Amino acid sequence: MRITVFGAAGSVGSRVVAEALSRGHEVTAVVRNPDRLADPPIGAAARVGDAADVEDVVRLSTGQDLVITATRPAPGSEDELVTATKALLAGVASSGVRLLVVGGAATLTVPGTGGTLVVDGPDFPAAWRGIALACAEQLEVCRAESAANWAYLSPAALLEPGERTGTYRLGTDELLVGADGTSRISMEDLAVALLDEAEHPRHHRTRFTVAQA
Repeated sequence: MRITVFGAAGSVGSRVVAEALSRGHEVTAVVRNPDRLADPPIGAAARVGDAADVEDVVRLSTGQDLVITATRPAPGSEDELVTATKALLAGVASSGVRLLVVGGAATLTVPGTGGTLVVDGPDFPAAWRGIALACAEQLEVCRAESAANWAYLSPAALLEPGERTGTYRLGTDELLVGADGTSRISMEDLAVALLDEAEHPRHHRTRFTVAQA
């Protein structure tokens, strides 16, 4: 497949690029600041582009099979996430390319709470609230979009660098919690889940979630 990855130099985006390359896909790694990708992974085509610019999205997605966005704004600029998502959806609607969005866990419901959202839980960290609310709005923007072919991936509550096991659990709108009471997935296995969805699409204009197996 020919895959364009926005946010390719980030923690998740770089792992998505690596996973896609390991499977033999042709990867276009897009960054807004060229200094972030001065030494691109072997096999990836590095390009400069802004996910919030519709023309850039059209230019970098035309002729591709898939666009993956793993962009994350700096603290204090959380509103940029929604702006970029709107541009990405408009861009891929024009180019006719599928979009996979790496979102947040904020709007997943917590098991056994009668529908309480993760972001509304009593233990939700205040420092994460800004990006959580931006991710919630991001999902609503996707759900309101009917012209583009999109899917939105919410990770487990704890997403951090770790081991690539190649296995994970799949869910829809409820937070996946393990037997030890934690909800987690490594960035490496999140990338595995994204590429599995890329190669074998199961979700269309909907949200899904993954967690450690």
